[in-house]
Amino acid sequence: MTMKKEVCDAVNKQINAEFYSAYLYLSMAAYFESLSLKGFAQWMKTQAKEEEKHAMKLFDHVVDRDAKVMLDAIDKPKQEWKSTLAVLEEAYKHEQSITLRIHTLLDLARKEKDYAAEVLLHWFVAEQVEEEHSTLTILDQLKLLGDSRSGLLDLDRELGGRKD
Repeated sequence: MTMKKEVCDAVNKQINAEFYSAYLYLSMAAYFESLSLKGFAQWMKTQAKEEEKHAMKLFDHVVDRDAKVMLDAIDKPKQEWKSTLAVLEEAYKHEQSITLRIHTLLDLARKEKDYAAEVLLHWFVAEQVEEEHSTLTILDQLKLLGDSRSGLLDLDRELGGRKD
């Protein structure tokens, strides 16, 4: 069954949002690299790869539904932050905004009775719980560290252990 135009358009916009997320996390990784926080950078690079996988999951869904993928320009992400804490605050807010987008897309799929899209989007709803939780955990740990440079380096080492 071919996708309805409104659902297809919204999924295409979400593909763009997922690729933007990857781009944003790469920019955050570059920022951490500039501070020699290799673990934070590794965590963000892994996060970027995950966002690309999300985009491709949506991409494949559109193709499988015999609809057209319409890629759009990806906005330039922010390049500088005032602190490590500011980066994680932005990452957490970004994940919350993606969650809202997924919920809105799910509402549209339900309204249009696009059951195939609804099933796919349930996976994204669960994924966003994990995305928000992991980002918030790091944010909370940074807040607990305060100005502790040794604590920051310990957390950096821990984050560097994240694998795909």
